[in-house]
Amino acid sequence: MVLLAGISTQALLSVAAGNHPLHPAPARTAGTVRKHLVYFKDKAGTPHSISQPQTFLSARSVQRRQRQNIAILPRDLPVSPAYVQQVKAVSGAQVWYTSRWFNAAVVACDSATLQQLQALPCVRSARTLNRGLPGTRKRGNGDQVPTTQERSTRNQYGKAFTQAQMIGAVKMHEAGFRGEGMQIAVFDAGFPGVNTAPAFAALYQEQRLASTFNFVDKNTAVYQRNSHGTQCLSTMAGNQPGVYIGTAPKATYHLCITEDASSEHPVEEANWLLAAEYADSAGVDIISSSLGYNTFDYPSIDYTYADLNGRTALSSRAATVAARVGMLVVNSAGNEGASSWRYVTAPADADSILSVGAVDSLLVRASFSSRGPTADGRIKPNLAAMGFQTAIVAPDGSVNRGNGTSYSCPVLAGMVAGFWQANPRLTAQQVISFLQRSGSRATAPNDEVGYGIPNFVSAYNLANPGTPLAASAAAARQELFIYPNPIKETELYLQLAVGFQAVPLRVRIYDARGALVSEQQVAPTTASAVRLQPGVLGKGVYTCTISAGREQRTVRFVKL
Repeated sequence: MVLLAGISTQALLSVAAGNHPLHPAPARTAGTVRKHLVYFKDKAGTPHSISQPQTFLSARSVQRRQRQNIAILPRDLPVSPAYVQQVKAVSGAQVWYTSRWFNAAVVACDSATLQQLQALPCVRSARTLNRGLPGTRKRGNGDQVPTTQERSTRNQYGKAFTQAQMIGAVKMHEAGFRGEGMQIAVFDAGFPGVNTAPAFAALYQEQRLASTFNFVDKNTAVYQRNSHGTQCLSTMAGNQPGVYIGTAPKATYHLCITEDASSEHPVEEANWLLAAEYADSAGVDIISSSLGYNTFDYPSIDYTYADLNGRTALSSRAATVAARVGMLVVNSAGNEGASSWRYVTAPADADSILSVGAVDSLLVRASFSSRGPTADGRIKPNLAAMGFQTAIVAPDGSVNRGNGTSYSCPVLAGMVAGFWQANPRLTAQQVISFLQRSGSRATAPNDEVGYGIPNFVSAYNLANPGTPLAASAAAARQELFIYPNPIKETELYLQLAVGFQAVPLRVRIYDARGALVSEQQVAPTTASAVRLQPGVLGKGVYTCTISAGREQRTVRFVKL
């Protein structure tokens, strides 16, 4: 298991499973055994306390809340272990997971056992999550099969240049923000080839794959199932210069399988909820979810447009809570724009998240991109990015093109990571606000692309009016970064751009809470790099501010 800021993957999942050791998934039983979300009446008897969140949240999760002045509430507490034991004591009931936010348990049982569970004094109600048998019928997600390769448009980025350049991510990278120190959880249907394709090799070489978990099968095996997740991940994490570079090639990732591509039932929304709680506990900054729900396999009940109000769909309610605890949720708007449904799908209707539509390389909305508004009249999608003929990496490492808001979502999520890295003192909601204000339709948002196509430089300048980042000056800052990142020992170096050479520098390092932990004056030098001397640093995320006269840059690094 990979340690996550002091709390291991196993520990996080132990809490999610009701504070008992992680055990193999119960064997699938044929017949009438189904999964149900069993809601408890309260959290009486929990051994945890909101005054001591370290028993169920990682230090990074607590710090994320503290940075944004978000209180830890009773909803964050794990469910009562006594209630979990009462459910387990009912013959035939198999507890798969528990949900802190919904105060519930995912239980597999038949209808007779469910009646017994509903009679327990600790149970408030129950909802059936999957009604059909495995492998019955699955509606397509609308993403088209990738077409053949074509000639690269730019040398370093390969085919990924246009989608990155469109939202200012190329300028963002030149300014030194590639997602360093940011953590992104990716929810999808599978990640085959991520452990073998060259575009993902840096994830392992630089130890930036923080954790994996398969919520469908209840194990850590994610390099399997559907390749959709691999393709979506590549638009952010791909890092093969000269072939393909994603929008957040230096971020740290958590890979979560929540989607069962063989069927479509609300149990996958429950998996989304569980993965979001897991991401919260791990201290994740951003969730990238290229998933959407509106119609289900028979006999599960479809949503209606009236349900798309941000308060009804299970996944939308989960996404809203994820936003309330300080994570920034980026979700695909849906591919229903040309269908009879037309509108966004859940959880894209959720409040306080970024729902992403799709445009082509000419900035024109793709016909399949779902539209707004939500049933209660809110603007959706919020923003748009390239989702038509988007460059993606296949499990075999080849670079192809594909269509779908599934791709515009992570393309933008990677830029969100770099923007937040550049502005670490912003809250998640402030990040959304600045990105929307930078959009191509910021003054006249509509129901097709929301606030339009955002731009990193414009958003950065809105957030930093006193020290704007000129697009023409971005290239001059290209080589200013800290390495190694993450850092294990004590050696830390600052790579200098031309504008930061031969001038005195002031280097300040802040911890995750914003406290100054080190300050150093660097004498003028023509060397390409200088060694920093921050002293002994504890494990965590640090922000380094480098000042050269009126010029100032901020980069993040991680101490393992």
